[in-house]
Amino acid sequence: MSKLTVGIIREGKVPPDKRVPLTPLKCQEAMTVFPELKIVVQSSTVRCYHDQEYRDLDIEVREDMRQCDVLMGVKEVPLAELIPNKTYFFFSHTIKEQPHNQALLRAILQKNITLIDYETLTNVKGERTVAFGRYAGIVGAYNGIMAYGKKFKIFDLHPAHLCLDIEDMEEEYFKVKALPPIKIAVTGGGRVAHGIMEVLDKMGIRKVSVYDYLYLKFTEPVYTQLHSSDYNRRRDGRVWDNVDFYQNPHEYESTFDKFTPVTDILMAGAYWNPAAPRLFTAADMQRSNFKIKTIADITCDVEGSIPCTKRASSIPEPVYDYNPFTQELEPAFSKPENITVMAVDNLPCELPRSASRDFGRQLIDEVFPHLLNNDAEGILTRATISKNGQLTERYAYLKAYAAGNSVNI
Repeated sequence: MSKLTVGIIREGKVPPDKRVPLTPLKCQEAMTVFPELKIVVQSSTVRCYHDQEYRDLDIEVREDMRQCDVLMGVKEVPLAELIPNKTYFFFSHTIKEQPHNQALLRAILQKNITLIDYETLTNVKGERTVAFGRYAGIVGAYNGIMAYGKKFKIFDLHPAHLCLDIEDMEEEYFKVKALPPIKIAVTGGGRVAHGIMEVLDKMGIRKVSVYDYLYLKFTEPVYTQLHSSDYNRRRDGRVWDNVDFYQNPHEYESTFDKFTPVTDILMAGAYWNPAAPRLFTAADMQRSNFKIKTIADITCDVEGSIPCTKRASSIPEPVYDYNPFTQELEPAFSKPENITVMAVDNLPCELPRSASRDFGRQLIDEVFPHLLNNDAEGILTRATISKNGQLTERYAYLKAYAAGNSVNI
């Protein structure tokens, strides 16, 4: 019986991404669990797992990927590296009609490529099954605590991107015992928020109810988790309804102002719809009772739900200051009255080995079974953006976007 050959392509985007869909051990596991599967790896000098680590487990490393049936990467594939008539899995960042990837989708259609985007893979409940969100939350929470410790000269945590893996990073958690009795607000209920809370729990920071957070004083640092209903309300006074909020976010207004006088660190992990209200305004940030001095905007919606997220920050320089009175950005930790913002937009890249292990687990559990059973449940079909040189029915709305201007491929 012929085997399905899956190729793990190297990341060609600049700056390079060190993550990989499958680590050496996950490649070995996948081929053991699915004997009809063969995995080969394209040689790479930037990947967090070296070529030799794959070879050590008898996984073939080669340069030419043209004989593979399916190609898997992480980030967008450069146009010149796309191989015609293949099936690709990667994060294409096209489904929201992102302008910078218009040419990519056009090239995919012209080259008769079947594109399955990780972001569109969902189960029967419509929940995403493959994502790096947990590690965005983990690194974002760590960076937020690191920023607070540095801002108030309490401790210096070793930067996450200089740690070998998550276990190495967790060795730093003991320093957090020096935190004063601050309050941390965590927004969201998905993978990102759970990654945030995973770190805070391991740091020994206690979770409390929203009521206790608002009205009680503590002798230790605490955090609370805020869902949309905790800081939004319908303008007409109607009772809260989750479905209605997501269908009609423009009918709601923020009530986050009750949290700003008691919160020291805000960790934003909630999805934000541009039609929904902002958490607070620039004017709110000038109020004398606005206590928040450190914000980890893990979702990194520039000019989005948090007014001081004016730009994304970088892994080498993860934070900047926002002056609430001039509304201008200033160097990190430059003034005590400034609000320090962490807004790295590629947080999982700081722990590429650990994030890749987690992602590979999801691929083995949620993708390969469907890839090898002719997609009996339609999981991959729902996630397929293009096939046979055409957009699928589900993504036909991208037709005008993909047409754009002519692209020289």
